[in-house]
Amino acid sequence: MTPRVAVTLAVILFSVIGGQAQARQRVDVTGAWDVTIKMSGGSMSGLAVLSQDGSKVTGMLGPALTDMFPVEGTWEGDKLSILARPRTGRTAAFAKLELTGTRDRLTGTIDADKGTVEFILRKREG
Repeated sequence: MTPRVAVTLAVILFSVIGGQAQARQRVDVTGAWDVTIKMSGGSMSGLAVLSQDGSKVTGMLGPALTDMFPVEGTWEGDKLSILARPRTGRTAAFAKLELTGTRDRLTGTIDADKGTVEFILRKREG
């Protein structure tokens, strides 16, 4: 293989890899999500409202619109990490969520091994 061919192949390879990384990063988790948390004591449903700016994710999560707490996290590749930031005197079902998935569905774990969580993107009405 000539040096010119090797350089051309390297450029093509890096372009493909870079394009795949950019495609994964383009997923935007902004929106309202139906949330299901399953732990050994049972399951609970709730709602997450997230906003994404680059890799930074912020929002609110809770069992109902009137009972939510702040969350913050990061989206890297196809992984979303969310930290709970409950208000003073309040508790949350988790400290950290680790999720993977697509624009419509994310699944993962609670605090590494305490249970599972699923986010399903709510369809916009109208």
